[in-house]
Parts: sequence; C-alpha cells; structure tokens
Amino acid sequence: MPTYDYECGACGHEMELFQGINDPVKKKCPECGKLKLKRLFGSGAAIVFKGSGFYQTDYRSEGYKKAAKADKKSTSETKSETKSESKSSDSKSKPSGKSSSGD
Repeated sequence: MPTYDYECGACGHEMELFQGINDPVKKKCPECGKLKLKRLFGSGAAIVFKGSGFYQTDYRSEGYKKAAKADKKSTSETKSETKSESKSSDSKSKPSGKSSSGD
C-alpha cells in the first residue's frame, strides 16, 4: 500500500497517510476538523528493497566476465572462418558462364 501526502487548505497542516490504492481520498483535516484536506501529487510509490540487500557478490565475478568475453571472441572467430571457407568453396564450384557444349 502506498503512502500519500495530504495538506489542509484551511490550516496548512501537512501529513502522510498510508492507505490502499482503492481507499477513498480523505477530506477532513485531523487538526482543524474542516473539509479542506487535499491529496498532493507525489513522486509515487517508493521502491522498497526487502531482504538482506544487494552486494557486489550478487553480480558476476571478473573471472566469469573475462571467460565469457573470451568465449564470445572464439565463437565469432569460428563463425568468420566458416564463412570464409564457404565463400572460397562457392567460387570454385560456380560455373564460369562459358558453355562447354560442342555447338
């Protein structure tokens, strides 16, 4: 449930109220009792991190990053070698365009 900011137009009293999204907007000021309470535009719901927290160990280690980078390089090199081999074999197998028939 989010926290909403309210301000009274009569006495200037400001407060925060923890209420559900579908709850009706409060109208009556708890200080002066007048029906001049208005909900303010806020920054929205804040992010609340629950649990033990986030640590450097939650992310990949430098060793893992280096190994992944090296693996990515070797994979891309293998692909480029395969492409160059297939290009050279394609050029050898293509007909030259000259007809070898005995016409």
